[in-house]
Amino acid sequence: MRRAVCPGSFDPIHKGHIEVITRASGLFDEVIVAISTNYTKKYRFTLSERLEMARTTFSALSGITVEAMGEGLLTEYCHARGVCAIVKGLRSSSDFDYELPMATMNRQLSGVETVFLPGDSRYLHLSSTLIKEVHALGGDVSDFVPRAALRRLQGDVGPDTRPVTVVPPRL
Repeated sequence: MRRAVCPGSFDPIHKGHIEVITRASGLFDEVIVAISTNYTKKYRFTLSERLEMARTTFSALSGITVEAMGEGLLTEYCHARGVCAIVKGLRSSSDFDYELPMATMNRQLSGVETVFLPGDSRYLHLSSTLIKEVHALGGDVSDFVPRAALRRLQGDVGPDTRPVTVVPPRL
């Protein structure tokens, strides 16, 4: 089984994340969305909330698992889960410049390869930080986040009984 991991903080998850993860699910038998906690970052949502948003978002897709990454190196996590690749979405050349040294280090530490997927042009401007900032200033972010994240941002966390629509990846 070819298993990949898409690591990130997903605070909150947005449509750029979803697009890359959905495309990765077409390339691998299983994709693990590993939600991390970086103790130097200040989060808007708790780890439990970020897990719930991602699980709700991907609940209708098979082959995608959402879990907390925990502490330690990503390469250790990959070995413990039998992961052969780390998938990272790229929005710009600055993302590549940031991610390449980490990809090289991960490969040298463990042999785990990193696969870079260019983001869809519709979402290249998205970042969780920008979404939180726009929302905090009263802007409408509904076109940029899944329903579960929008509900969290708006403070509406009751049960959602509407059906989830998932668009399968185009390969």
